Amino acid sequence: MPKADRNDRPIEHYDAYVFDMDGTIYLGDELLPGAKDLVQGLRERGLPVRFLSNNPTKDPTAYAEKLERLGLPTPVEEIANTVVTTTRWLHANAPDAVVFPIAERPVVDALHAAGITTSADPAEIDIVLASYDRTFDYAKLQIAFDAIWFHKRARLMATNPDRYCPFPGGRGEPDAAGIVAAIEATTGVTCERHFGKPDPAMVEVALAGLDVRPERALMVGDRLATDIKMAVDGGMASALVLTGDSTAAEAAALPPQEHPTYVLDRIDALLPGA
Repeated sequence: MPKADRNDRPIEHYDAYVFDMDGTIYLGDELLPGAKDLVQGLRERGLPVRFLSNNPTKDPTAYAEKLERLGLPTPVEEIANTVVTTTRWLHANAPDAVVFPIAERPVVDALHAAGITTSADPAEIDIVLASYDRTFDYAKLQIAFDAIWFHKRARLMATNPDRYCPFPGGRGEPDAAGIVAAIEATTGVTCERHFGKPDPAMVEVALAGLDVRPERALMVGDRLATDIKMAVDGGMASALVLTGDSTAAEAAALPPQEHPTYVLDRIDALLPGA
């Protein structure tokens, strides 16, 4: 059962619901139990639903296609991930920067679509952008090293801070944090910022276009370090679902001010009237 709401407000009284996808709505190519009933139930009640992900290997269109295949048709406008937040920040705050993306195709394509210049020449790189990259190799590390350490001109940023991406069956795959760590260890610099959860900027993206204050929205996810921390830092209520990365014991061990508002065995425990 959920913990008592810190605002003494029944769970069905939230004005918008924001969901992590990986490990919360689905795992691999399977919907998690109760996810479809919950999302459909919220939509039937006219409650806005939004989806977030720290995975930069797909763009929002690919996520919309996946949700539709899984039986949850969703407009692409209701989906955001670090591909979106990264390109938006760079376009708004460093439009003239030359970026070296250590990233997969969706990130590279999004940078080009936003008019952001990319280069693999260390002498002209302003920002090394580390990401989930299954083609990462020593040559890319050398370019990042030269741009940051030798030419002393590039800043290090990352699309997301995740250590690994969970797979079905308890397996996983190293994520962007491993690439960031390699660059930090060799250059001695520290990553300046990342553009995924728990950065509260993701809250702004999730609630864009909705007349909903953060404190009237509920963030639902499976990771304490990203989903729940983003909610706490961004002024949202939060629900930790025990179908992915974090455990109830880990949640209980946090300082009280960092606790999720709810801890749930199944996501459909959030369904109004359940």
